[in-house]
Amino acid sequence: MQKVASSRANERESEAIIAAEHADIAVLCVGLDPTIEGEQGDAGNVYGSGDKPSLSLPGQQKRLIEKVLETGKTVILVLTSGSALSLEGLEKHTGVKAIIQAWYPGAHGGTALANILLGKVSPSGKLPVTFCKDTQGLPDFSDYSMAERTYQNTQLEVLYPFGYGLTYGHAEIKTLQLDDLTLSVTAENKGDYDIEEVIQVYVKINSEFAPKNHKLIAFKRIALPKNETVTVKIELKPDTFKVVNAKGDWVVDGSIAKLLVDFGQPHAETLVEEVSLNQIF
Repeated sequence: MQKVASSRANERESEAIIAAEHADIAVLCVGLDPTIEGEQGDAGNVYGSGDKPSLSLPGQQKRLIEKVLETGKTVILVLTSGSALSLEGLEKHTGVKAIIQAWYPGAHGGTALANILLGKVSPSGKLPVTFCKDTQGLPDFSDYSMAERTYQNTQLEVLYPFGYGLTYGHAEIKTLQLDDLTLSVTAENKGDYDIEEVIQVYVKINSEFAPKNHKLIAFKRIALPKNETVTVKIELKPDTFKVVNAKGDWVVDGSIAKLLVDFGQPHAETLVEEVSLNQIF
């Protein structure tokens, strides 16, 4: 049975390579299914208790991508999964022009994907998880501390961070203004496409109990027509400025909170607004 399955996989791989050689652009759909990942108790993954063995693509999928790239054709990768994957460096290949994380898209997923690929709509999703390069440095499952867990504390160089996602536009945060706990954000789309973007508000508090990096406290999806500027207001909640102390209690600690606003996690050019915690509480 295993030899038969392997033979069929090789046949499909050869067919895909031949199709790519005769195409202008190769759209490769690869990824996982419920036999590899899921919830504990799922019938499809009884031996892994729902966990997958690694971050790698299964079977011959990596080999398939490599073989199609050898044809020299432009390649668009569509990943289907319910969790993070690692492309093990293939994302840097000059032939890979786009990567779409489609998750498990459902009955209308094909139409949605086609609309993105054909430019009818701009992609606007943001990653709700961190895509690590590999499992090196990740805490063991039996380690329940938050020392290196999630984007808030990890010191690892990741593949794609929580909150990451591109569009067909070129948007920038231009100005910030904080009035009490109402944050006014002005964003500009300098591109040639109407898009939607997600304004993300992170906070960094000077407390020993705060995360090492920063944490997301608010976000807002906005429509940005091409070559236009939009100003929106985001209401911040006081409790999001609290931290968890050593006893597990939510408390006010520290003196200054830095608000960092962007379309993803903060970087060197992210706009920052400082606020005193005494003004909030």
